[in-house]
Amino acid sequence: MPTYEYACSKCGHRFEKFQSMRDEPLRKCPKCHKAALKRLVGGGAGLIFKGSGFYITDYRNKGMAKAAASESAPAPAQKPAAGEPAKAGGSKAPDGGSKAAQPAPAPSKK
Repeated sequence: MPTYEYACSKCGHRFEKFQSMRDEPLRKCPKCHKAALKRLVGGGAGLIFKGSGFYITDYRNKGMAKAAASESAPAPAQKPAAGEPAKAGGSKAPDGGSKAAQPAPAPSKK
């Protein structure tokens, strides 16, 4: 429901009234009680988007919505191959030790 602005042409009183679009415009001034109110043309409130990361151009078609959903979905957990033990912490060496993972050696040039 919009907020309408009114002004009285007799006493100059200005006010806003929250009304349905179907309601008839007010006629009687609440201050001087004369039938001299005029509904003013207002700029209205701007469109307000609340929340973080929302842009007015987001999801302008269904393809963009699907792409955004697939990007934000977490990657499925990888299951170990048959015969491989499951790794609990991920920081242990394959031999069961507690050494941190070492980077692979660079290939030698000949």
